[in-house]
Amino acid sequence: MFVLSLGMGNIAFSAEPIKVGVLHSLSGTMSISEVAVKDATLMAIEEINAEGGLLGRRIVPIIEDGASDWPTFAEKAKKLIWKDKVDVVFGCWTSASRKAVLPVFEKADHLLFYPVQYEGLEASKNIVYTGAAPNQQIMPAVTWLLKQNKKKMFLLGSDYVFPRTANLIIKAQLKAEGGTLVGEEYTPLGHTEYSTVINKIKAAKPDVVFNTLNGDSNVAFFKQLRAAGISAEDIPTMSVSIAEDEIRAIGADNLVGHYAAWNYFMSMKTPENETFVKNYKARYGANRVTDDPIEAGYFGVYLWAEAVKKAGTTDVAKVREAVKGISYKAPEGLVTVSKINNHTSKLVQIGKVRSDGQFDIVWTSGKVVEPDPFPALVSKKKVLAPGKIVDE
Repeated sequence: MFVLSLGMGNIAFSAEPIKVGVLHSLSGTMSISEVAVKDATLMAIEEINAEGGLLGRRIVPIIEDGASDWPTFAEKAKKLIWKDKVDVVFGCWTSASRKAVLPVFEKADHLLFYPVQYEGLEASKNIVYTGAAPNQQIMPAVTWLLKQNKKKMFLLGSDYVFPRTANLIIKAQLKAEGGTLVGEEYTPLGHTEYSTVINKIKAAKPDVVFNTLNGDSNVAFFKQLRAAGISAEDIPTMSVSIAEDEIRAIGADNLVGHYAAWNYFMSMKTPENETFVKNYKARYGANRVTDDPIEAGYFGVYLWAEAVKKAGTTDVAKVREAVKGISYKAPEGLVTVSKINNHTSKLVQIGKVRSDGQFDIVWTSGKVVEPDPFPALVSKKKVLAPGKIVDE
């Protein structure tokens, strides 16, 4: 018998704890984004434990630092699966880290919940994708910009798989929907000198910069863009990796008027979100904020917990089967895991940065969008079932 003290009385657990892995960058350039997602994951685990745990068992997280280094992510995934023998892993942010751990999860036939929007062109039966597929973030953002007459687009990204693939999709969209590419630049993750890139943006005179930078580079880019005298009124940016938590680090003054596309914003008015924000601040401090990957990291734990309850076991293969079609009323609204491709149905929204670091929501899809990880514009592949991908 295990007894957990929660400050609200003691809860007795009748069996061995359930071990789960939490794998994020707690150091290095990506820690600016991933530490908060780790915190939300732990909060969901604590909430479930406070309600009696799962199957009468306490959930115990084992936390590992991927250190913004992709080989380290792979090594930590191996440790969690084979040495610690966890039942599931929640984690990763960059596609480079997800690509590094994917062979590990496939070899072990294990299960990862991945909480961040990404470039698509992937659908593994060993990953549940709780962030957006391209048709749930990047593609609607491009279409919206074109409808705002922002037709001349400059693409700026970090130099790895997500920005490169996202921009491949965007370029196909521009060709199909009447836009023009006026520039394309990539810089290494962690890069902080943007004067040359900003001069190229000035020379190209775009209507908008579509930004797929990640990590600390965003801090340097937006501060230097403002120092160069370029405001959102001059050249707006559309970002897909900057949310409320990154704004805290960059400074709202440097971002006012710029845009971001997400499925969740902290300013959403739902009872579930008000409770989520209140609890997150109570646990981590009044100055903390929530954002899209934080929320996806949070509800991913609940989706897994629902699958465990449905399966009646933490056995990975049975939970993986049970998660198909599982729904949860998340802070962003009802989310459901697709039975076909393991991605999550989601509302799509575009926000404009306010001076208080929050977003005014300026466009919404109005209803959840089903995930399509293989956009027809750039791929002839389709998913028949989780992990089963064929050429059309």
